[in-house]
Amino acid sequence: MTKTSIHIVIDEKLKKTLNNRAKKEMLSIEELIVDILRRSTLTYMGKKYYGDKVDDKFLTFFSRKGKKKA
Repeated sequence: MTKTSIHIVIDEKLKKTLNNRAKKEMLSIEELIVDILRRSTLTYMGKKYYGDKVDDKFLTFFSRKGKKKA
């Protein structure tokens, strides 16, 4: 997959909030922004988000994702 670089401008208050959220989720601020954009795009496209598909099933045991509601 080809990666593209973009430049965004945010104020200090938003950056601080994003940094706190990134630390809470143990991600870098860049990874958090990519994750937010990816989830938003999936929602926009009408697909339900149930988490990433991972090769290692062990990682899913520590996932913060909740069970899908019936």
